[in-house]
Amino acid sequence: MNSSYVSYFTLAAYFDTGGFKYLYFLLILSLYVFIVCANVLLVVVICVNRSLHEPMYLFLVSLFVNELYGSTGLFPFLLVQILSDIHTVSAPFCFLQIYCGYTYCGVEFTNLAVMSYDRYLSICYPLQYHTHMTSNKVAVLITITWSLPFFGVFVTTALSASLQLCGNIINKVYCDNYYIIKLACYHPLINNVYELVAVFLTVCVPVCVILYTYMRILKVCFSGSKQTRQKAVSTCTPHLASLINFFFGSLFQMLQSRFNTSSVPNMLEIFLSLYFLTCQPIFNPVMYGLNMSKIRLMCQSLLSRSVLGGCCNFSHRSGPGPLSR
Repeated sequence: MNSSYVSYFTLAAYFDTGGFKYLYFLLILSLYVFIVCANVLLVVVICVNRSLHEPMYLFLVSLFVNELYGSTGLFPFLLVQILSDIHTVSAPFCFLQIYCGYTYCGVEFTNLAVMSYDRYLSICYPLQYHTHMTSNKVAVLITITWSLPFFGVFVTTALSASLQLCGNIINKVYCDNYYIIKLACYHPLINNVYELVAVFLTVCVPVCVILYTYMRILKVCFSGSKQTRQKAVSTCTPHLASLINFFFGSLFQMLQSRFNTSSVPNMLEIFLSLYFLTCQPIFNPVMYGLNMSKIRLMCQSLLSRSVLGGCCNFSHRSGPGPLSR
């Protein structure tokens, strides 16, 4: 039958948690609230402070916005499914979730590659940095970071939506394009070839850029001064930590999709499948907020002003008490 006749998909990875589902709901909701608050706070801090309007921080804004985008494409859906007794999802929404998840991953990899290129220019060519990294170039890089994955994943999703499917059961807690392709009635050669090309452009090319830039950075560090090494460590540590975290999360996802994981406990399997979509939006604001002194000081200043402002407004509204007269 054609995929147009598949009106819904069943997510078979969910299992009965009994009364614990409310605990899981509160846990997921708390994580989502933290992700939204942390990433929005950092975006606001960078946008309202003109001293942070530098290429490195603008790329960070792009990264934090992507974390908000990716987590919003997953967490509200998880919250509904946790409380639901029937774990089904309509076909249009399933393909929309696939589109959101894959574009999030593509933007994440591309953004991390652009940030590594920015760090490479800053460390290897400090005197020519502002000549190379102009405002126009920053705008072009951010545009490419978002436009290429959105266009590439659109084609991937359209090809999957046109497949003839012989089933509607997805053995996962959210929709995944790889599992849709496994439901195809015939071997989708075009889909597989295009996915290889898309993976090469959105994963392999950014990884090559990252490896090349860090090889050059290491070369400069080994031959440079102590000040150069300290600058490299301070600016590259959060980026490297974010990159490693996302790489291992993606690796867990790939291994789970390609290999039989029936021997893995259900809770662990679900955690590994959600790791790269949940931990990265939590990890990035914490890592960059704590490690980058400018952002940390601005956050402290903004929060302290908000607290003091609230206290002053409260005192002003209260006025002098009767005993003070």
